[in-house]
Amino acid sequence: MTSTDIPSLWQSLRFDANGLVTAIAQQHDTGEVLMLAWMNRDAIAETLATGRVCYFSRSRGQLWRKGESSGQVQHLVELRIDCDGDALLLLVDQKGVACHTGRRSCFYRATRDGALQEIMAPEIDPERLYGTAHV
Repeated sequence: MTSTDIPSLWQSLRFDANGLVTAIAQQHDTGEVLMLAWMNRDAIAETLATGRVCYFSRSRGQLWRKGESSGQVQHLVELRIDCDGDALLLLVDQKGVACHTGRRSCFYRATRDGALQEIMAPEIDPERLYGTAHV
């Protein structure tokens, strides 16, 4: 049996009508929540087979290998499934920033003192990662 042939995983997952499941990426050693994305069966299978995290891009309608254009790669440490089977927690080793805005985490805004505030500055200019501005 290969790492992508895990019957209990496939039987436990509850994909939505579009064949997707929510995936939350968390830094394995610090617990920092990095991002939320989507995975389909092919993205999960590729991630398990290669150890490099692959998502499904809803806007492009295709597989998206994290870091393929930016170099900001995620390596899978452990894949967890929630109690309902409709969400995955990916414990990853993030190389560089996770957010397309150049921040370590996509969760860089918080409500504080009755206002939405940025709590994390960009670590790298998105133009350096992608060649264009991504705000």
